[in-house]
Amino acid sequence: MAEPLPIPGADPVPAPSQRGVAALRQSFRQGKQALIEHFRASRATAPAALRLLRALSRHVDGTLFELWQHAVMPPHATLIAVGGYGRGELYPYSDVDVLVLLPSGKALTNAATRASIEGFITACWDIGLEIGSSVRTIDECLQESERDLTVQTSLLESRFLCGSRSLFREFRGQHAQALDAKAFLRGKTLEMRQRHTKFEDTPYSLEPNCKESPGGLRDLQVVMWLARGAGLGKSWGELCGRGLITPFEVKQLQRNEGLIKLIRARLHMVAGRREDRLVFDLQTAVAESFGYQSTKTLRASEMLMRRYYWAAKAVTQLNQILMLNIEERINGSQDAPMRRINAHFLDRAGMLEVDRDELYTEHPHAILETFLLYQQTPGIKGLSARTLRALYNARGLMGTDFRRDPQNRALFMQMLQEPEGQTHAFRLMNQTSVLGRYLWVFRRIVGQMQHDLFHVYTVDQHILMVLRNVRRFFIPEHTHEYPFCSQLAAQFDRPWVLYIAALFHDVAKGRGGDHSELGATEVRRFCREHGIGKEDTEMIAFLVKGHLTMSRIAQKEDLSDSDVIEGFAATVGNARGLTALYLLTVADIRGTSPKVWNAWKGKLLEELYRSTLRALGGAKPNADAEIEARKQDARHMLALHSMLPDTETPLWQTLELSYFARHDAADLAWHARALWRHVQSEVPVVRARPSPVGEGLQVLVYAPDRPDLFARICGYFDGAGFNILDAKVHTTRTGFALDTFQVISPDLDLQYRDLVSLVESQLSLALKAQGPLPEPRKGRLSRRVKSFPFTPRISLRPDERAQRWLLSISTSDRTGLLYAIARVLAQHQINLQLAKITTLGERVEDTFLVDGPALQQNKAQLQIESELLDAVSPTL
Repeated sequence: MAEPLPIPGADPVPAPSQRGVAALRQSFRQGKQALIEHFRASRATAPAALRLLRALSRHVDGTLFELWQHAVMPPHATLIAVGGYGRGELYPYSDVDVLVLLPSGKALTNAATRASIEGFITACWDIGLEIGSSVRTIDECLQESERDLTVQTSLLESRFLCGSRSLFREFRGQHAQALDAKAFLRGKTLEMRQRHTKFEDTPYSLEPNCKESPGGLRDLQVVMWLARGAGLGKSWGELCGRGLITPFEVKQLQRNEGLIKLIRARLHMVAGRREDRLVFDLQTAVAESFGYQSTKTLRASEMLMRRYYWAAKAVTQLNQILMLNIEERINGSQDAPMRRINAHFLDRAGMLEVDRDELYTEHPHAILETFLLYQQTPGIKGLSARTLRALYNARGLMGTDFRRDPQNRALFMQMLQEPEGQTHAFRLMNQTSVLGRYLWVFRRIVGQMQHDLFHVYTVDQHILMVLRNVRRFFIPEHTHEYPFCSQLAAQFDRPWVLYIAALFHDVAKGRGGDHSELGATEVRRFCREHGIGKEDTEMIAFLVKGHLTMSRIAQKEDLSDSDVIEGFAATVGNARGLTALYLLTVADIRGTSPKVWNAWKGKLLEELYRSTLRALGGAKPNADAEIEARKQDARHMLALHSMLPDTETPLWQTLELSYFARHDAADLAWHARALWRHVQSEVPVVRARPSPVGEGLQVLVYAPDRPDLFARICGYFDGAGFNILDAKVHTTRTGFALDTFQVISPDLDLQYRDLVSLVESQLSLALKAQGPLPEPRKGRLSRRVKSFPFTPRISLRPDERAQRWLLSISTSDRTGLLYAIARVLAQHQINLQLAKITTLGERVEDTFLVDGPALQQNKAQLQIESELLDAVSPTL
């Protein structure tokens, strides 16, 4: 048993026999306070923080030892430190988590044992220990560990304190033997993703949680837990010895981990309580405890927070590298075969891999090519650990010559002009420090705080949020979020003009002066260096310079004043400029904070837009021109089938804009013709026809919506041997599901007319069935999938309104896959609003818009994600 560290200015701890609990209380509190005061007076360095954490832990060790002896605990019992206290690192006001362990079969049946344990726990609270205690046998520990991932994790870091050492060894052995490394990896990965989602997937919140936020200490703890669970090591040095990280990365980990630990310890000290959030109220005091002093241009808190953000960014990068390496070791996929993409890159099970470690040193152009390929290559979901490591080590290559290189400038423009992928590519570029090193003006605002009542992110993170919001206007799957913006975006040519404006609109913040004016100057320089034409340059500069104008006028001016409208019309110049500014304004407001946007602001902005458009002489945009043309074509098709005028109206008036955006005129006419008599029918309507776009059938289902409807449809196709190639799922305003499927079947040797009749009759019967959903079939995997296994990946994130969720699933394709997914959703009463099914050879990338009460509960959400992973995982 380690002796407590000497406490500066405190008396030695006497033996238990020399005093009672009251005296121990005073000694414990004085000792703890002496340690904290010694830390307060010391220099703000990482070693000083680590000494404090260990000293506090040992001080508590000694106190618990005395209390244990004082309580006359039974000889077969053992006291174990678990959780953070088990690591031997105790922050000033963290909980002290302990486990009183009893042998199996020796539960609390003995009155004397129960009284001793109760007395011990009561005494802990009496002397001021904020203790989190549990009393279990070994069997109970193992059972609870199997049920609860948090308990399993806490027990993984158990440390012997006092009692029966042999019982502790028996417990550690059984716990290690029972731990399933693969299941533990999956559970902790899902848990980490859920935690990151809670914090908006960014370390750059203006009030970050230095323990739980992305880039916080928890990200490093997850890595070490997984390494421990898999027997890969218990320290950064041991992981380095096994080749999981390099010596350079060990130094980076220790430096940044040490800084965040120091900040957290100082935060506890300043707050005088357990507080892991760097809230505004405490940032200045914490900064001053580091010795920072405010200047005319920079607050002390800003100096501290920028230092924190850079550390959190490094932790995020290193966490990604380590998580991927550990995942490969645990799953045994480090030697998996790879598909070559080009001369420099390979596809490693959906991750982009450099073909050699020296690639970026030999070919610096490949740095930006990495992110362009990430955008362009179907199925690539991220960068491999090897690629992330190579980028981390290549940061020094991106200097002035790199930024001025014409080939790099062409690659950067190509990324902006790609049809999709900007959000993920630029976010990843920022995470890997590439964006700030290529756009030096962007680097200046990485970690730059914004002290106002609106923004909840740093400047760089806000900019990327705005870029994401603009990009979503052009994606049909997000039409439901802002239908009017999506309608306008569909008519806007050259979306990359808006992307550049989004990147530069706040890039000059923190310099003093008007950041809009300074930003316009910066973006003109960018346009000149990247060969952008005069017309587009003027538009982009106008947007950056005036990005606050529309919001200010809408919220502060009298919109009934014709002079206001005419003045604003003169400012925007034309309808294209108005539309661009409106889209950027909405994206900007939405990117400040989830709570800033409301319906009233939206109404004011839309009213200003429409009034200004009329002043400019443009047509009132009641509907998207393309969709209107599509509708008109559908009406002509209906007339050719001798349908009465307005046949389509009863159905169309129940449907959202996203329905018309996802179906062509032929589909619109077919649906209207098939359903004009059944819009309010309680009986499911099923219609099928030979696919107009190739082999197979197109099947229409219209029925009152219910949670298991989509699953029953997929279940029928699964049982009948059909393979679903595409599904377009919609829910009407009146609560009906309108789903269209593209299917193929090996029985297509039948006459199409017979097959159509068969599907219509059998699927109608299947939709009337009640009772539990049948088990899905385990479809056979192709030889290609067996040769190139793909680790399933699931992402479940709330949309911007946190009312619906976007579920993305990537996995190997097989028969019955969609039914297996739908069955899990149905079992948890998850409603399906929209589905996009994409098959990329042997791989599927499916996206679902869902809602349901279970998604609002963290434990239920984890269970759903885990069951989905089980459902989509291939059976070799």
